[in-house]
Amino acid sequence: MIKRIFDIFMVLIAVILLLPFFIIVSLAIVLDSKGGVFYKQERIGKNRKPFSLLKFRSMSIGADKKGLLTVGSNDIRVTRVGLFIRKYKIDELPQILNILIGNMSFVGPRPEVQKYVDKYSVEQLKVLQVRPGLTDYASLEYFNENELLSESQNPEETYIHEVMPAKLKLNFKYIENQSFFIDLKLIFRTIKRVLRS
Repeated sequence: MIKRIFDIFMVLIAVILLLPFFIIVSLAIVLDSKGGVFYKQERIGKNRKPFSLLKFRSMSIGADKKGLLTVGSNDIRVTRVGLFIRKYKIDELPQILNILIGNMSFVGPRPEVQKYVDKYSVEQLKVLQVRPGLTDYASLEYFNENELLSESQNPEETYIHEVMPAKLKLNFKYIENQSFFIDLKLIFRTIKRVLRS
């Protein structure tokens, strides 16, 4: 309950502070390429319930039909503005609306698409017993995941067999030790990491 109250309080502050910035980013996106401002993708949330995750659009229209993973800064599907907002994780900011709705929290395991959830073991599926989040240990550890995958000859295989299991282990590290103070620590660490980039 405390976590939910904290999430709502933080969302209200974020909306007040970021609204002018959101308007500028929205204008940059529509002026840079054809398509809308936002991109929705179905992710799997708590108790395996699907929901629409919201992002600022950073790719050309229909890009997700050519693959779900983004590999490095040379991915031709990414727009010019998209490169910038991805680098600084600005594309993720609209998820504060997901947090307000209640299908996400500020801190928790990042929600995955159905295709990769289908590959979870019975033990790994337990990660879906908690509300997914905007950031956690795995998000920080794999902050430059796209660049890492760009170095692989088979990015999807690398993601499925190496990156995804490692991220899930970090997800469970959070789940097993979660607390209000750890959430605050992870939020500040994420802000620091974004600014450092």
